[in-house]
Amino acid sequence: MSLAGRSILVTGADGFIGSHLAEMLCQRGAKVRALSLYNSVGQWGWLEDSALKGDMEIVAGDIRDHDMMRRVVEGIDIVFHLAALIAIPYSYHAPESYVQTNVAGTLNLLQAAMAARVGRFVHTSTSEVYGTARYVPIDESHPLQPQSPYSASKIAADALAMSFWHSFQLPVTVTRPFNTFGPRQSARAVIPTVLTQLLTGVREVKLGSLSPTRDFNFVEDTCEGLIAIAGCAAAVGETINIGSGREISIGDLAQMLAGLVGAESRIVLDEARLRPASSEVDRLCCDNRKLTRLTDFSPRVSLEEGLERTIAWFRRPEKLKAYKADAYNV
Repeated sequence: MSLAGRSILVTGADGFIGSHLAEMLCQRGAKVRALSLYNSVGQWGWLEDSALKGDMEIVAGDIRDHDMMRRVVEGIDIVFHLAALIAIPYSYHAPESYVQTNVAGTLNLLQAAMAARVGRFVHTSTSEVYGTARYVPIDESHPLQPQSPYSASKIAADALAMSFWHSFQLPVTVTRPFNTFGPRQSARAVIPTVLTQLLTGVREVKLGSLSPTRDFNFVEDTCEGLIAIAGCAAAVGETINIGSGREISIGDLAQMLAGLVGAESRIVLDEARLRPASSEVDRLCCDNRKLTRLTDFSPRVSLEEGLERTIAWFRRPEKLKAYKADAYNV
């Protein structure tokens, strides 16, 4: 599907994945409306310094506002819904805010999309909804396990999105990216947590549990997967994983990063960073065969290449100084 000239809304466009997706869509000739979370200083998050910000219409707002979302979605052909609260540790402290943003906010977007008669609604979920793997690789039929308030809010949002397909024939696809990483990722994620400590020269890199495994995917591949799904008619009404099919433990990943950076720092366990025992997701590994079967797309960037590109970005002093390497980001 050609995106040239298509009117596309990206919610959460000021964030990590959303900013990369908005730029990629602009580069392909789409007319992008980028929704950035309103703040009193008029900052557009990662779009603030984007070379392509002049090529998109940036709107400041909040998905929790029903009436504003009606206006934001007017005239849109395709919605990529990425706006969400995503930090798992913070969801233990403020679960209501996750329900208001991730559940009620998604409902506002779905209703607005219905009113505007959008052609596609691509809802972005997360592999966290699967919880600790009961079997691997994890396919889309794997049971859903709400092991944190965050994952519970995303399970609810996914169900709402799919209900609009079954009830009202809104052309929805639920996408479930596994662990995306790359330039611009927030400090609450493990790779920036490790890199910012390594690159500031600490002797001990503090982490939570080292044994869980994750399926890491470079942000470029996640965005390509989302775009491929939006262009696939057979994806309507489906739930589709986006992942590599590879898994690596957090401890091994940290050692790999230390080697790539050339640091001799020691990896240590910081108990303050541990999740509650029954909330920890011990294993995630994606079955991406449905994505490949429906769209012919599969991830192209290896873990090693993605890490090298991410390290190069974090090495830039103006980027690294935006992170607080000595603080635990909840």
